[in-house]
Amino acid sequence: MVWEYFTIETVSAGCRRACCNRCKQSFAYSTGSKVAGTSHLKRHIAKGTCPALLRDQYNNQLTPYNPKTGGSEPRKRRYRSPSSPFIPFDQDRCRHEIARMIIMHEYPLHMVEHPGFIAFVQNLQPRFDKVSFNTVQGDCVATYLREKQSLMKLIEGIPGRVCLTLDMWTSNQTLGYVFITGHFIDFEWKLQSRVLNVIMEPYPDSDSALSHAVAACLSDWSLEGKLFSLTFNHPTSEAGLENLRPLLCTKNPLILNGQLLLGNCIARTLSRMAKDVLGAGHEIVKKIRDSVKYVKTSESHDEKFVQVKNQLQVPSEKSLILDNQTQWNTTYQMLAAASELKEVFNCLDTSDPDYKLAPSMEDWKVAETLCTFLKPLFDAASILTTTTNPTAITFFHEAWKIHADLGRSITNEDPFISNIAKSMLEKIDKYWKDCSLILAIAVVMDPRFKMKLVEFSFTKIFGEDAPTYIKIVDDGIHELFLEYVALPLPLTPTYTEEGNAGNNGKTDESQQGNLLSDQGLTDFDVYIMETSSQQMKSELDQYLEESLLPRVQEFDVLGWWKLNKMKYPTLSKMARDILSIPVSAAAPDSVFDIIIKQLDEYRSSLRPETVEALICAKDWLHYGSEESNALVKMEF
Repeated sequence: MVWEYFTIETVSAGCRRACCNRCKQSFAYSTGSKVAGTSHLKRHIAKGTCPALLRDQYNNQLTPYNPKTGGSEPRKRRYRSPSSPFIPFDQDRCRHEIARMIIMHEYPLHMVEHPGFIAFVQNLQPRFDKVSFNTVQGDCVATYLREKQSLMKLIEGIPGRVCLTLDMWTSNQTLGYVFITGHFIDFEWKLQSRVLNVIMEPYPDSDSALSHAVAACLSDWSLEGKLFSLTFNHPTSEAGLENLRPLLCTKNPLILNGQLLLGNCIARTLSRMAKDVLGAGHEIVKKIRDSVKYVKTSESHDEKFVQVKNQLQVPSEKSLILDNQTQWNTTYQMLAAASELKEVFNCLDTSDPDYKLAPSMEDWKVAETLCTFLKPLFDAASILTTTTNPTAITFFHEAWKIHADLGRSITNEDPFISNIAKSMLEKIDKYWKDCSLILAIAVVMDPRFKMKLVEFSFTKIFGEDAPTYIKIVDDGIHELFLEYVALPLPLTPTYTEEGNAGNNGKTDESQQGNLLSDQGLTDFDVYIMETSSQQMKSELDQYLEESLLPRVQEFDVLGWWKLNKMKYPTLSKMARDILSIPVSAAAPDSVFDIIIKQLDEYRSSLRPETVEALICAKDWLHYGSEESNALVKMEF
């Protein structure tokens, strides 16, 4: 920085001085072999002692408005404090920060052309050249490409496989946008997820829409051979699945004969079940909504409601809310709060004669029945919004509990209850049929449960047929393990996985694993694999036969596998992939949606490439420079 402001001048033989280009003062720099250094030069320009820099800075400041009078006060000179060094203006850096701001806060790209924004920036820094829509669009895409380079290096180096979730959005132009998110476990055994692509599909209901999007993603990120599972959020026809399977089979080695490649989103399953419940009682829901609306849309009505509640000494702590009919959780919360306050509604007409909407006791009974069905769905779906990384292990518990409860409700003598239970059971049955193997294998990878919880829960669900289904899981886990034993090198040796993860790719002479692999002992690994197959197979049996770990609430299953990867070298690789399978393709703010998400009108007007750049870059910037710490540092 110093030599942007100073020039070295030779005063005499062996004597050189540094001359400030701005104020022309000169400072000692070198005499003979002694060099004075640059600290005193930095102080001159950074601590506010250079009068020329101070003058420039003062001229760039916004002058406060002072009405002109007969006698004007002399201007007060501003001196820079030591804590605020002089920072030269950088047009490129400002453009970069504007692009980041637009991406992170979803501002419209056209804001840079708005008169208010231009006036604000010109007052803040007159030297900033205003930018156009096309310029800032290019800057946003450049930011996206820089972040993508970093993320690609991260994904290329992960030791395991990648799972994808597909979330189909629509637009007011009936175009589809497939949001594809990748989920994987990194070198530190931390579960990671990143939005990889947002692909525009002109015909979202076609049988080829999802297969086209998946093919584009696999090609874009070089994931052929690394894809482990797919979870989709959009109802997919059988023809659509048939289009998807051959693509996956040709692009990805079949793991467990492809049974883990396709899975339904638990959030959408729960939402469809909740929609059935609310549909069965829609007339009662409307009555209660109208009553809540009467109270909440008028301050005087609300005051009378609170007054009656206090008089009746109703113990409920819940507050009335008016629901958002596109999110079923708000309707459940409205019904639950209103049901606890039904006595207040029943007596409200005594204090407010205009209130004529009170539901009957029979209506309240139906509302409580609806809440009984909705509560377990709400509790299960809430895990997706409150847990950072909800796992298949958690939802094995939730799915079989809901399944078991509905199995009992279907025999209820009340036809209203049994009909709702039957409709819900059909949907959880389909989910269980499609995903129970994935969920069960994930449970087996938890050392607190292993096969024991599978045996216990299947007995509850399937009764006498339980042994058949338990055998399917047991055979599946052993077949999957054998496939991992047979995986080609270099994925199998233990040291390959961890070799260069901790030193950013630098070779450490003391790491004997790397040295051995470089000295021609790869054939030794093959020999070990060929002669120790029986020993490798028993690795899974050894794990299953060991006693269960205590069931502690805050158990880190990935941390356990990280600590035990040397004991179970092959099984830990299998656990890494299985435990990365996502159960939901919905974003946390969309878990309770009962309609398809729609891209807003502004973004729908942009080019598909720009939409993808803005959405993906926002997701990546959220993680800051986590990847760069271990891989690459981008300089701007």
